[in-house]
Amino acid sequence: MNPQFLLSTSLAAALASAAAPAFAQAVDHDDAADVYHTHDDRDIVVTGAVQVSRKDVLSGVAVLRGEELTAALRSSIGDTLAHTPGVSASSFGPSASRPVLRGLQGERVRVLSNGIGSIDVSNTSADHASAINPLLARRIEVLRGPQSLQYGSAAIGGVVNVIDHRIPVAVPDEPVHLSMLGSYGSAADERSLSGSTDVALGGGWVAHFDGSYFKSNDLRIGGYALTPALRAEALASSLLPHDDEDHGHEDEEIDFAANAGVKGRLPNSAARTWTAGAGLAYINDGGSIGVAYSRYDSRYGIPIRLATLPGQHQEAPVLHLKQDRIDARAEVLVKDDLLDRIAFRYAYGNYSHAEIDPEGAIGTSFFNKGMEGRLELVQADRAGWTGASGAQFVLRDFNVVGDEAYLPRNDTRQVGLFTVQQLQRGPVRLEAGLRFEHSRLEAKPLPDQAQFTPTVRTYDAFSGSVGAAYDFAPGWKIGANLSRAERAPSAEELFANGPHHGTETYEIGNLALRKERATSVEAILRGSGNGFDIEASIYHSWFGNFIYEARTGGMEDGLPVYQISQADAKLYGFEVQGEVTLAKPGTWTIKADALADWVHAEITGQGPAPRIPPLRLLGGLSAHSPKLDLRAEVEHVTQQDRVAAFETTTPGYTSVNAEIALRPWGKERPLSFTLSANNLFNVTARRHASFLKDYAPLAGRDIRVTARLEI
Repeated sequence: MNPQFLLSTSLAAALASAAAPAFAQAVDHDDAADVYHTHDDRDIVVTGAVQVSRKDVLSGVAVLRGEELTAALRSSIGDTLAHTPGVSASSFGPSASRPVLRGLQGERVRVLSNGIGSIDVSNTSADHASAINPLLARRIEVLRGPQSLQYGSAAIGGVVNVIDHRIPVAVPDEPVHLSMLGSYGSAADERSLSGSTDVALGGGWVAHFDGSYFKSNDLRIGGYALTPALRAEALASSLLPHDDEDHGHEDEEIDFAANAGVKGRLPNSAARTWTAGAGLAYINDGGSIGVAYSRYDSRYGIPIRLATLPGQHQEAPVLHLKQDRIDARAEVLVKDDLLDRIAFRYAYGNYSHAEIDPEGAIGTSFFNKGMEGRLELVQADRAGWTGASGAQFVLRDFNVVGDEAYLPRNDTRQVGLFTVQQLQRGPVRLEAGLRFEHSRLEAKPLPDQAQFTPTVRTYDAFSGSVGAAYDFAPGWKIGANLSRAERAPSAEELFANGPHHGTETYEIGNLALRKERATSVEAILRGSGNGFDIEASIYHSWFGNFIYEARTGGMEDGLPVYQISQADAKLYGFEVQGEVTLAKPGTWTIKADALADWVHAEITGQGPAPRIPPLRLLGGLSAHSPKLDLRAEVEHVTQQDRVAAFETTTPGYTSVNAEIALRPWGKERPLSFTLSANNLFNVTARRHASFLKDYAPLAGRDIRVTARLEI
């Protein structure tokens, strides 16, 4: 790492110490019972400089916590959130699955850990898993629209924040607070165990320890791995005359007929992950300060992209991912007429992963060292006027080494300034926000990287938003927001030039890229009353200089060539969800719920944008009592036939899920058991947002047992 980066590290660490006590996530203001016990039912959004009720947010937002989160938990963040309105998943196998928000993914969606970036390389490619463990999450929040602009231009599509309280945020009422979670899933013979403990040391000091272990075998699927069209192609190839020179690799013989017959299991999709972490915090009436260390270690397979034509590559890579991470957080509670508190967050991460071939040799390695920090000045509430202003920095040193180094060594430096302001006047709520961000990206190729050119690009991005909401009747709110956001291109979009076998593409960047711009408008409706709750949002975004990958039709190194390009684009859609109480017989409450989401995306001069999820409908019936919950649901995903050039149609599917949750000790829920049957009828389902959809369907029937203990 260069001296400038080391100096920045030292300065940031010094600032963290000097700011003490300075940031604790907004959830720190909850009392200890709300933080440590899952029966808290308050619907508060803690992601952002100002803590607000979810029903007051002027854009689409989702919060998973408690038993809802327990039932949804999977090994990847994308699959954990897959039933959330407006969210799909990239589904590059069961281990590498990132959230897709309103059809946007990759560089346009920021995945955060306690409000700070994941400091990994999951944004660079769909086959790279995120180094954030959802199994230890206390809650997960999804923000779309103007709220996400607080976290940088890379959040132009939205933010997913995984909150784990690794740095303690409150002193537990009991001397030791213990949380344990264990589960088994039949689809991949999946076994997982995670736990955390917070120990009150006295005098305001709290220690935290956590760990998790996850192991799975190859994923069971409902039918064949390949689509019918690819199976027919593979069978036709099996009848062609044999020629060693036609194979994807020297001396490799591919049995196309065998590939066509692969079914029941998804080859090379097994995984093993373990994590460990520890934190220490000092908390008193004047604020808090804390630090934590965590280790993430995962080894997972990338499902084989089975060859169907002579000359195609067919690999079974395994990725071994490691990350060491240090987090610091501090907060000073000022509580005067001007400021409520001063908050600071900081994280440093040292990440690497190796791509290992079936013989055990390392083909390509990725190295990423980075840090991120945020300083926030949160205003005191002055007659309904609240807000916050702050600064953020992101530093990243990234390098790829090996035969498939499609990126040069590069640095990214970003500094941002932002403010968000809110005004409540009776039934009217007003919001406004501004952000300025300066980005500097530099390609610094090594002597053996002759295909790359030393390059520096700088960008100044300006973003802003305004919004208003009106409570037009008791329990009913209507609102709208207008935003203008700019995003600087990423290093991957600028500098790529080479083969990337993880996604089976030859990627070519574009040094002439300009800032991406999005003008967006969104309208929301929220209503609740005696026995019902409904939320709806409709949105439209007009993009200028939209950055996308365009398949050229050419081939390099046996791989299809994708060129990074820009054009105008438009994106629009809706999300709606609701719940109604049907009856209350005795101690039981019978409810029905439903959700629907849809997005349309078009690139000017190109046609439909690639990998856009189709219309989804989900409906469920549930029965709740103090000790037992029952639920059944049906999800229908329609066919996606609006496809980009060289993209294939994805058939629709319908899956049926059922769940039983038992709390033997009653509604306080210190102990709960969940039995669920997912994809009960073992249908073959494929997500259109996935690069691998034609080769790797989703899980077949999965019987899942989960136990959670909270004491």
